[in-house]
Amino acid sequence: MAPAAPGPATGERIPPETAGPRRRMRPWRLLPTPTGTPFTFAYAAVLVGTSLFALLADPGVVASALRGSSTDVAHLAHTPVFVLVASALWIAGGITSPFAIGFLVVLTALERRIGGRRTAGVFVLGHTVATLATEVPVGLSVMAGHLPESSLHRLDYGISFGVAASIGALAGLLTPWLRWAVLAVVGGMLVEDLIEFADPMTSWGHLMALAIGVGTWPLVRRWRRAPGPSAA
Repeated sequence: MAPAAPGPATGERIPPETAGPRRRMRPWRLLPTPTGTPFTFAYAAVLVGTSLFALLADPGVVASALRGSSTDVAHLAHTPVFVLVASALWIAGGITSPFAIGFLVVLTALERRIGGRRTAGVFVLGHTVATLATEVPVGLSVMAGHLPESSLHRLDYGISFGVAASIGALAGLLTPWLRWAVLAVVGGMLVEDLIEFADPMTSWGHLMALAIGVGTWPLVRRWRRAPGPSAA
């Protein structure tokens, strides 16, 4: 009888160099790159620039720029497109804000899975819908006499709604245990902020944006890139 060929059937261990390719840990893929995640990389560069401006420029000039970028009811009534775009060019709390860190990690991960244009679409959807959903009731309450007229000029800017929506969307592409862990942790933090009642309108907006992201699961799962090598 001829001897059995070496391999798995004989119980012989296959040397590592002949085994199939293994997925290597590449921590740098958690951060955006110009080729792998161009949308997140370019957007992050803009946010770094505006954050440095807010830190180094004259405080009066910074305050004026933030007021002009605010998505308050008065601005939304006159220049809605401009302020929706301008408000997303600033990070409330600066580059050390948790939402700044979340922006880098979450949008990088989402863009690597569904591409730049679709990631931008998820971000814009969350930013726009959550902003309108929080500011329109303010305008209606002022008209009804339940809030003072000064509420029409409430300062409102930042990337947090877009980031929250992106977290919700990304969760739909994760493994089940990680998906529900992310939603439980992030949702719990947002509910805690709401309970503290420091800024209830913004806190409600964060929760709505997270829910908007969850609502995109059928789309993002359809958009998920086919397996294969991706840019570094």
